[in-house]
Amino acid sequence: MEERKHTSLHYEMELQEIKNNLIYLGALTEKAIRMAMQSLTDRNTEMANNVIANDYEIDKMDKEIEEKCIKMLALRQPTAIDLRFITTAIKITGHLERIGDMAVNIAEKAVQLNQEPKLKPYIDLPNMSSIVEKMVAKSLDALIKSDLQIADEVREIEQVVDDLNEQIFRELLTFMMEDSKSIHRALLIMHVSKNLERIADHAQGIADMVTYMITGENVRHLSKEPN
Repeated sequence: MEERKHTSLHYEMELQEIKNNLIYLGALTEKAIRMAMQSLTDRNTEMANNVIANDYEIDKMDKEIEEKCIKMLALRQPTAIDLRFITTAIKITGHLERIGDMAVNIAEKAVQLNQEPKLKPYIDLPNMSSIVEKMVAKSLDALIKSDLQIADEVREIEQVVDDLNEQIFRELLTFMMEDSKSIHRALLIMHVSKNLERIADHAQGIADMVTYMITGENVRHLSKEPN
């Protein structure tokens, strides 16, 4: 009896460790998004280079979490909600790792843009960055709290990001049409906006996986299916 209790306690600790590691990885990615955007708005190339250099820590955590999940699947043979949590965690850590990659992409564009005269004041991009950072935080909050309502809120916010990306694209297109010298800088800014939009997609992907974990229903791609 004591042995079963010990095993059960250790098992719960392993599950909690995976959850804690996901929270930590999420914090790293949120910081990377914030610093990448700040490096652009403040024209701080050193900060941009730090985002690029620190991506190894996100990659390392991604690998460690995935290995822990696979080990638990092999040795613990979890069932029901625990099985869905572990398989969800593998998917979520992949989303977070790719969000880190998007932050690096933004930082790389910041390095280039900081070397040239500013094309326009950065207003919509910081707003967009703040929204996607909030989406990542809320998607992980939905995971930790097993809260479907929070997951739904993430999906609702995603449309706001899509609209901002489209607005920025149209504005930059006007710049390029009016002045060919602005094309290179405008394209770099478009890349920043697109990477933020992709981060929002990954945050929605995390919310979708949380919904699957709680309900067992796969809601990915449902909005894209033909009527």
